[in-house]
Amino acid sequence: MKRENVTRKDLAEAIKDKMGFSRNSCGQIVDEFFECIKSALLEKTDVKIVQFGAFKLRQKSPRIGRNPRTGETMEISERSVVTFKPSKILRAEINKDES
Repeated sequence: MKRENVTRKDLAEAIKDKMGFSRNSCGQIVDEFFECIKSALLEKTDVKIVQFGAFKLRQKSPRIGRNPRTGETMEISERSVVTFKPSKILRAEINKDES
């Protein structure tokens, strides 16, 4: 099964079709939206979008890992990761077709 990705261009096109703005303006709207999310995460602030979900920063502790190619053990450093948790509404819509 081939999976298709939704791109920045696809999002801008959807805004253009629904709102009637110019293609350039729609691209700027999409870029600014993602820039706002990125800025908040860089400031270590969680982002919650009602009826969609939440982006949260999570700290991962350092741990011992293994290089799969050589088998050598190594320490994986402490780091921050971004997680996404869908809202109950989005989860229900996604699972609606599976029932």
